[in-house]
Amino acid sequence: MRRPFSILAVAGIMALTACGGGGGSSASQSPSAAASGGSSPAGDIADTGSIDELYQAALKEGGKLVYYGVLAQENARLILPVFEKRFPGIKVEHVDATSDQLIARAIAEKRGGAIQGDVLAVPIENILQAEDAKLLLQWLPTEADAYDAGLKGTDWVGIEEQYWVGAWNTNLVKKADEPDSFEDFADPKYKNLGGLIAEPRDWEMILAMKEKYNGDGEKAIQLFKTIAENNNPSFHKGHSDLSELLVSGQAAACFTCYSHQYPPRIKDGAPVGYFLTEGVGKPVGNAVFDGAPHPLTAKLWSRWVASEEGQKVYAQGGRTPTHPNVEPVDPVRPKTIYHVTADSYRDAQTADGTSYQDVWNEMFNLR
Repeated sequence: MRRPFSILAVAGIMALTACGGGGGSSASQSPSAAASGGSSPAGDIADTGSIDELYQAALKEGGKLVYYGVLAQENARLILPVFEKRFPGIKVEHVDATSDQLIARAIAEKRGGAIQGDVLAVPIENILQAEDAKLLLQWLPTEADAYDAGLKGTDWVGIEEQYWVGAWNTNLVKKADEPDSFEDFADPKYKNLGGLIAEPRDWEMILAMKEKYNGDGEKAIQLFKTIAENNNPSFHKGHSDLSELLVSGQAAACFTCYSHQYPPRIKDGAPVGYFLTEGVGKPVGNAVFDGAPHPLTAKLWSRWVASEEGQKVYAQGGRTPTHPNVEPVDPVRPKTIYHVTADSYRDAQTADGTSYQDVWNEMFNLR
């Protein structure tokens, strides 16, 4: 099938964790032996030892973690120093770029014979790009056992997630007209109440509704065709812009809005509401690079960030954790979540081979 993206498209929080031990040696271990995860005693400790035992072994790699991730700087300033305080002697070098740029950089490094990154944290579609390029180590932290199947693969685990939900302007949409499911947006009333809006690039909504309809892709497509026919939604790039259009009353409702953008606006008195009865979840996956220069440090980060401890730090740092036992700071996690999964991306086409992205663009007349 044709992939719908191109591989070359290019200190309250500190109280959450206790300080770990210090010390360590400058002696280094062979990256290939350590990265194997089981071919040597040093590799075994990443799987069978405690996080603190793994930390002591990781210190011998030189005290550096090279983090290729899309974590926004405002969140990185809150999250990464907590890891450094928890594990003294290890400094995080954050390579901040778009997900496509990070993948392209890693591919170039592999072709040059020298992987520079230790861990990769990017949205699920970019994790698939990394898998296709054989960039990732076939390894999962033991902490991944707590996660749903849709939030992990053989080489990655979801560490945060964004949720698409329905939202509306409460001045334009009265209580009796408020939606509580995506199917409600097929009702033509929203066109008359002030208009329906969405983000043009959110074609993955089809994948999620296909999951909701037990694998019936045609039923998922029909839902959005009905939304298109009955409400003729307008499309605007940028989820923040969608939220501002709702706040200002330039639209009545939105069916691909991010839930995390509404609690702060509501706290500020904005006339908006959103449902959490159901939602679409798209994870950011964390993985270890195959050939990482600091393999044990990479596994230390991966175990910590997938643990309840690390996930609480992510929540306090302004992100939405995926661990089932860790709640977000604000009410943003839907009761029922339809995850956009790796499997759904790899089967993102109709029976005749047309990609769902093309179907989305055609039904909404997007160019």
